[in-house]
Amino acid sequence: MANKNSDPSKTNAKQVRQQNQLSQQGMTEEFGSETDVNEVRQQNQQSEANKNNASGPRANRYENGTK
Repeated sequence: MANKNSDPSKTNAKQVRQQNQLSQQGMTEEFGSETDVNEVRQQNQQSEANKNNASGPRANRYENGTK
């Protein structure tokens, strides 16, 4: 977005703050509405179960999850 005013003294600070606030609210709502917390928890549990059931030379190498 191009700056219409090359002179910073002509910038309406109140309008900029309002635009920033609206932009942040929109992002929060968008991401919040797209994420199903229970589904994420279920996927995390399934991932942990799969790790515990893994086999092979590198399976369960780091039991506490750290490297």
